[in-house]
Amino acid sequence: MASWAEIEDIVPELAAKVRARFDAGTNKTMATVRRDGSPRISGTELSFAARDSVEVVSLGMMAGSRKLADVRRDPRVAVHSPSLEPPAADPSAWPGDAKLAGQLVEVEPPADNPVAGSAHFVLDIFEVVLTYVGTPADHLVIETWHPDRGYQRRTRT
Repeated sequence: MASWAEIEDIVPELAAKVRARFDAGTNKTMATVRRDGSPRISGTELSFAARDSVEVVSLGMMAGSRKLADVRRDPRVAVHSPSLEPPAADPSAWPGDAKLAGQLVEVEPPADNPVAGSAHFVLDIFEVVLTYVGTPADHLVIETWHPDRGYQRRTRT
């Protein structure tokens, strides 16, 4: 698994595109694992922030939330960037969707966010994915990074 800083060092171009997708809007979608093993989809916010001088992906959760109970039981998550509609006139201008998967690690909340009972996490990343329409707009491009496979770029028609 890797921190965001490590992703930026290993695959800087992919990291920049993925970060831009996540920064395109406030609301992201996160999948957690329910007690019975089925997925739970929840809205979330996340940030790219320095923690102990290392750039990380961080997010917080409200006390008593179901997603907080989920991640304390099973810290594996997948987070999806905000989805933007592809432009009808030029689908290849669509910047795409990004996804991060990994394991949440609970950390002390930042000093400026002392909400009683809330929790704060950083994401140890084991997968980065960016999907977008290629040029010409007759195929998808899927760029990925995984610690075992490294960077890969594939196309799909």
